[in-house]
Order: sequence, then C-alpha cells, then structure tokens
Amino acid sequence: MAIEIKELHIKIHVDEGGKNSPSAAGTSQENKRDIAAECVEYVMETLQRQKER
Repeated sequence: MAIEIKELHIKIHVDEGGKNSPSAAGTSQENKRDIAAECVEYVMETLQRQKER
C-alpha cells in the first residue's frame, strides 16, 4: 500500500548569536555565498537529471 503525503510542514530555528560581532560579518557573507553556490549547483543537477528523462 502506498502512502501519499498531501502536506508537509517544516519548522526550523536559526540561532543568530554571531550576528552582533563585527569579525563574523565577513565570515557570514562568505557562508551565504557558499550556501547560495551549493543551492544553485543542486538545482542545476536536478534540472539536468529531469532533462535526461
């Protein structure tokens, strides 16, 4: 028997403790760029796989 999920709720908690320190600002920007690059790469791979089908 198959299970069908009609709704999915995801809740997360982000701790922004390092936001107040000035030395973390550069690191934060680098982390955001790294995360964005990984997301773009993942989306491009997913689109490529869909295209191959």
